[in-house]
Amino acid sequence: MSEHQHPGDDHLVHEHRDLGGGTARATVFGISDGLVSNVALVLGVAAAGTSPATVLLAGVSGLLAGAASMAAGEYVSVKAQTELVERELEIERASIAQEPELETTELAAIYRSRGIEPEHAQAMASAVMADPEVALEVHAREELGVDPDSIGNPLGAAGSSFVAFAVGAALPLVPYVFAGGLTAAVISVVIGLAAAFAVGAALAYFTERSKVRSGLRQVALATAACVLTVGIGSLLGATVI
Repeated sequence: MSEHQHPGDDHLVHEHRDLGGGTARATVFGISDGLVSNVALVLGVAAAGTSPATVLLAGVSGLLAGAASMAAGEYVSVKAQTELVERELEIERASIAQEPELETTELAAIYRSRGIEPEHAQAMASAVMADPEVALEVHAREELGVDPDSIGNPLGAAGSSFVAFAVGAALPLVPYVFAGGLTAAVISVVIGLAAAFAVGAALAYFTERSKVRSGLRQVALATAACVLTVGIGSLLGATVI
């Protein structure tokens, strides 16, 4: 959480969630992706008239493969972004140490471009440059648009993505542990749609938007994926359920 305060005031104005690390995004995306992909997968396999055991095996395989793929992709993505930002920060750190006057002029120009009077802009830039660490943080925000303290955790994002995908993908498999045929397929769809709505509503809670609208949006996406998968199965000549 970052805290914003009025000058000279010890009371918080408001708090913000940490949006830069990537873990929250990976978790939400992982659950949604695991849920939608495995609901569609088990329906597609069930549409071929296979046994509940085969459907379950296919679902578990999809869970493991999808979770591993999501984790690997998330790790590579966040790691590459982190290394890129770290490289740029090193360049900026070296420039601040070797050419402080040019960096001060550059920062003052940024402030002037935002409507601050030249004299005040120069004074602000000089004050920032008095502390190299503060200068690096400010230059990173102003020039790179990043927070040096929140550049992402590849392992955290990968782990969150793996677990979230696995949880989402496991939900539509539960009915096939106890039943089969049309009954399991219907229960699986109901669980999937209910979970999709819950994911959308949870996301809306954090973004402070309409829970119903966000939940229905997730349900619509899940439904479209399921209809497409079953439709393809039918076109291939399978008898649905």
